[in-house]
Amino acid sequence: MTEGEPAAAYMPGFGNHFASEAVAGALPLGRNSPQRTPFGLYAEQLSGTAFTAPRAENRRSWLYRLRPTANHPPFRPLERNSRLQTAPFQRPPSPNRMRWDPLPMPDGPTDFIDGLVTYGGNGDVGAGSGIAVHLYACNRSMTDRVFFNADGEMLIAPQNGTLRLVTEFGGIEVEPQTIAVIPRGVRFRVELLSGEARGYVCENYGALFRLPDLGPIGSNGLANPRDFETPVAAYEDVDRPVEVVQKFQGGLWATTLDHSPFDVVAWHGNLAPYRYDLRRFNTINTVSFDHPDPSIFTVLTSPSDTPGTANCDFVIFPPRWMVAEDTFRPPWFHRNVMSEFMGLIHGAYDAKEGGGFAPGGASLHNQMSGHGPDQASYDKAIRAELKPHRIADTMAFMFESRMVIRPTDWAMETPTMQLDYDDVWSNFEKGQPTR
Repeated sequence: MTEGEPAAAYMPGFGNHFASEAVAGALPLGRNSPQRTPFGLYAEQLSGTAFTAPRAENRRSWLYRLRPTANHPPFRPLERNSRLQTAPFQRPPSPNRMRWDPLPMPDGPTDFIDGLVTYGGNGDVGAGSGIAVHLYACNRSMTDRVFFNADGEMLIAPQNGTLRLVTEFGGIEVEPQTIAVIPRGVRFRVELLSGEARGYVCENYGALFRLPDLGPIGSNGLANPRDFETPVAAYEDVDRPVEVVQKFQGGLWATTLDHSPFDVVAWHGNLAPYRYDLRRFNTINTVSFDHPDPSIFTVLTSPSDTPGTANCDFVIFPPRWMVAEDTFRPPWFHRNVMSEFMGLIHGAYDAKEGGGFAPGGASLHNQMSGHGPDQASYDKAIRAELKPHRIADTMAFMFESRMVIRPTDWAMETPTMQLDYDDVWSNFEKGQPTR
């Protein structure tokens, strides 16, 4: 194997145009058209949006590679049992609140593809709307095996173990409390840098994730564009059989190449994998009274055709100061037009201190289901002295969607589902108004 060595590990920025080459002179410059490339490389455009998308929304990159990706045998259905599913989900939606224990680690050798399990989702992959929510648990690196998703981009949030994502654009390492987003169609391999790994995946069928507008917040706050990192070019010149698995309209298909598909020597454009360290998030919070809406913690958003109502928001609940006066500190009891799938990456969630919501676990509160803090969190909060308080040991997140999330049969039948979840709200005493 020979590998091109990048000059630096990552390039910063979000949604900007970049240029990266693993070999000096591999990128065409000046008036040379992209099709007339140095070193006999093949030019290939990867489009993440329609050609005619508005300039501000248009995402595409040019890749200069050893062989074109068109050079492959026919794909065939992958003859393997999989717990990976795709919208439209057929099981009737449930209004009940649900919570799951952490996804168990596999017993036998399992890589990232085979370790994906779908908990639920919404929309229709064929119509380009909605999301699917998966968890993964794996204990083996992908060897001579590559995956790409033709159905949507994938937001990967590790909870346990560090991943190295080898992509056509270069490599990205992601550890717990960092995320990576792999664009639709980009080929990647998942290598484990620890013995086993577990985490969460949001598969986004809709508009690409982007930074939310800041509005009255002003020019600073939330996630900063400079903290998003894309890989620099690095390539493999390998001639041996490699299985390529793709997800297409919900099905898994496979073919075998006689070479590594990670043969991009140079690339430029504004569509690329990227990572973000959640610990760099600039939390905005109240300094007077009232608990803010969770939307103030939005890292990335996939907008819908209804302004201000997301196909999916990726929201986090990081370490932060709470300083409000005369205010209940944890999230209030509420019912929401949006549906909320939550996960816990690290520590404890401040609204679920009574146990049961563990790192690697998950919960689902669908549209208009009443939810909020459990009894232990409520009792602690109403008795707390109202002074500045630091929530330090935590990193929770939420995939929030305008559409109801339908759970899969697996999610409803797995022994990890907590059948007693409703009990966390069962012992509240009745209020006693005075007359």
